[in-house]
Amino acid sequence: MNFNCITPSVVFQEVPNEISLCFSITGCKVGCKGCHSTELWHEDNGIPLSNTSFTQWLKKYQGLISCVVFFGGEWQPNALIEKLLIAKNHGLKTCLYSGEKHINIIISQHLNFLKTGAWHETLGGLDSPTTNQVFRDVISGKKLNHLFNKAIDVNTFKVNTVDASHSQTTILETNSFKTNSLEISAFKVSTFEPYQFTQGANNVAA
Repeated sequence: MNFNCITPSVVFQEVPNEISLCFSITGCKVGCKGCHSTELWHEDNGIPLSNTSFTQWLKKYQGLISCVVFFGGEWQPNALIEKLLIAKNHGLKTCLYSGEKHINIIISQHLNFLKTGAWHETLGGLDSPTTNQVFRDVISGKKLNHLFNKAIDVNTFKVNTVDASHSQTTILETNSFKTNSLEISAFKVSTFEPYQFTQGANNVAA
C-alpha cells in the first residue's frame, strides 16, 4: 500500500498556538458520510511520501514551522511512526488528525496532539459545542477543544477559527520568520477556501 499525500501546506488553525506543516495522507478507511474530499479515500492519489521526501519538506520549512500534523495515515502505522520520529528529531511537535475514535498506543506515544472522531455534519467540528470530535494534548491528557473558539493572532495577521467561511491561510514564500516571538516579515500569503480534508478541524469533513 502506498503512503501518499496531497501537496503539504503550512497551516495555523489545525494545532492551536503552533505553526504546522500539514500532510494529508490518501487511503482513508473511515469514509465519513458527507465527506467533500473523497479523493483522499483512494491510496493511489497524491504524491509518494518517503522518509527522504518528508525530510526534504521539513528542511524547506525549517525555522518557520513548530509542528507537523498528519491528516490520516494511522492505517499504515509503521510508515507514519517513521515520519513522526523524523519530525521529533528535527525538534518539531507532532499531531495526528484521525476519524477513528481510538488510536493505537504504538502511534499515540509519538504524538504531542491528537484529534479523534469521525465527521458528523449535524454535530459539527472542533469549534462546535455539540461535536463528537476531541482534540487532546497527548502528554497531559487534557481536552483542548475550547482553543478552537479563539482567534489566532500572528502579530497583526489574524485567522478566526469561528469565521463562517472557515477560510484557511497558507504561507507561500517567506524570507524572515521568528517562531519564538511570532515575528513575520517579508512574506506573501494567500487566503483561499478551505480544502475539505477527510480528517480536519472546524467544519471540515473527518
